[in-house]
Amino acid sequence: METSRALIPWTVLALLLACAAPAAAFEGEQALYEAARKEKELTWYTAHYNSESAAAVCNGFEKKYPGIKCNYIRTTAQVAYQRLAQDQKAGLAVASVFSSTDVSHYGRMKQDGWLQPYRPKNLSELIDAFKSFNDHQDMYVATAAGLVLLTYNTSLVEAKDAPKKWTDLLDPKWKGKVSIGHPGFSGYVGTWVVQMRKLYGWDYFKKLELNKPRIGRSINDTVTMLNAKESWVAAGPSATTLESKDKGNPLAVVYPEDGAVLMVSPTGILKNAPAPNAARLFEEYLLSRECNEIMVKMRQDSVHKAVKPLPGARSLAEVKTIRPSYDEVERGIPEVKELFRDTFGI
Repeated sequence: METSRALIPWTVLALLLACAAPAAAFEGEQALYEAARKEKELTWYTAHYNSESAAAVCNGFEKKYPGIKCNYIRTTAQVAYQRLAQDQKAGLAVASVFSSTDVSHYGRMKQDGWLQPYRPKNLSELIDAFKSFNDHQDMYVATAAGLVLLTYNTSLVEAKDAPKKWTDLLDPKWKGKVSIGHPGFSGYVGTWVVQMRKLYGWDYFKKLELNKPRIGRSINDTVTMLNAKESWVAAGPSATTLESKDKGNPLAVVYPEDGAVLMVSPTGILKNAPAPNAARLFEEYLLSRECNEIMVKMRQDSVHKAVKPLPGARSLAEVKTIRPSYDEVERGIPEVKELFRDTFGI
């Protein structure tokens, strides 16, 4: 009996220690971390987020995995792809991870042999609706999502007068007061343009041109123009607009009656990645709960099943969304770039 009593404290201690030990986020995490730490750093080419959000992702990764430096280079999707293409043509191994908002980039990268396969161990945490966007050969996986919405400056436009559907941007009352991005630079804008053409034909943009919209490069430029009162309404990103609103700027979003345009953005690991293990660890991190909790604080949309949006934003499951197919994006973006330049002259 005395022996049993003596064992009780040790049993309790063992249970406490077991509870205190952090559980692995995915199978093989520690071994992958040790291999990645030997590589010391990775470089990430990304168009997924604005610079502030990309920095927050890298900071979170470095905090979770000490000893691995995360370098990010944030540009628009087309600029990121051009930079990568220049690296590949010159035989340079700079980036280990590539994240674009233009899904057509991945078909070309697969065809050109720029990617290496990796199937994340925590893929089960990805929202089920996004899994169909992953490559069946594991060359890329959906790691970010977002929406293109109608946005406006509340100091200039009352809620009752704000556009409610995409065709409202064609109303002559918005002449000189609309802002949009450019499909020649932004994957978000390219996908939005493809979807608008699918819904309403190219006449939509011929009519929009009559309203003389202000045109930036990135879709995030619409937020800057709204804040500066250079435009009153826009086709803008949900995340950056809501993030700016949180900082006290007079901005609001409208979920269009004819559908918010859903953006699903993949990440792939480059075949000539100088830090392949760190790249795999980083892709796991992009799908993790910790990373997606950081993202929702930055007003980005979560791709993790258990992470919900902050107040003021809707869960993607609650929103009427529309999106062109992969083939429509791959074929359509090159086409609409030329049509856009012909129509708007830039």
